[in-house]
This record gives sequence, structure tokens and C-alpha cells, in this order.
Amino acid sequence: MKAYSEDLRRKVVEALKHGLNKSEAARLFGVSLSSVKRYARMAREGRSLKPGKAPGKRPKIDECGRRLLEAHLKQRPAASLSERCELLERVVGVRVSESTISRLLKRLGWTRKKRLWARASAMNG
Repeated sequence: MKAYSEDLRRKVVEALKHGLNKSEAARLFGVSLSSVKRYARMAREGRSLKPGKAPGKRPKIDECGRRLLEAHLKQRPAASLSERCELLERVVGVRVSESTISRLLKRLGWTRKKRLWARASAMNG
């Protein structure tokens, strides 16, 4: 579930300051009573109402693995996903699936198209 915006949280706190009770504020803004209580406590303690960073799993491939993968992409742009998986396992000791590599490549801005590789092959051959 996505966190409620800071703007909505501020509106809830403002409504409480203007005399609305917590249950009414929860109904009015369509949030849970526990959320209203939490926002009120945060405001009372002077803490920011900004949503915190969402929890999640630590990435399997750390910064070192990412740099290795980027260097490998530049050296061997036509390498297969399985070759990249093997490289990470051999060098960094991290075993990942081809899907994980594919998602990471997408985040890095690389596509599966091998235009540069095809051009280089045409020039050499």
C-alpha cells in the first residue's frame, strides 16, 4: 500500500487543531484511526509528517556488483544474461537469476537491442 501524502497528513492534523475529534477526522479523510493518532503524535512531537522510506528487501547486487556489471556491459555488450549471472557469481559471490539481471539492466538504462554490437561486426567483417 502506498503511503498517504504529506499534504493529506497536514490536513488531518489541521482538522484536529480546529476541533474535529480523531474518529471524525479518520472518517472525513478516509484513513484509519491509528493513522490519525500517529499523525497527531508526530505533529505534537514536532516531527516531520513526510512519509518515511518504504521498507523492502536489500538488493542482492550491491554497489560493487553494479559497477562490475556496468564495466562488463561496456566490454561485452552482446553477452547473454546467463553469462552476466555467471560473472557475478564468480567474482562477487552473488547468485542471481536472469530475471534479476534483466531488471537491473533496465534500471541502468540498457536495452536488449545490440545495435552497437551489430555495427561493429559489420565493420569488421
